[in-house]
Amino acid sequence: MTSVNITTTKNTVTVNEGDSTVVTVATRGPAGPAFTTSGATLDDSAKVNNSVVYFSSASGTFKADATRTVENLVDGGNF
Repeated sequence: MTSVNITTTKNTVTVNEGDSTVVTVATRGPAGPAFTTSGATLDDSAKVNNSVVYFSSASGTFKADATRTVENLVDGGNF
């Protein structure tokens, strides 16, 4: 019979099995820094291939969409 007991409060793993077994236990690390210090968010709901992230002051968000792509950032462009 194979049984695996995981007790998170004690951080122990007990495996009872006849054959050799590899058990990998991972826990989530601390959260990284916020996306921005201002609290602005990223709106990538309209992203397309080669979108370039830009800030829209009208919406107060960073955006990735078809408005700015690597294809339309050219000499003489308005950016």
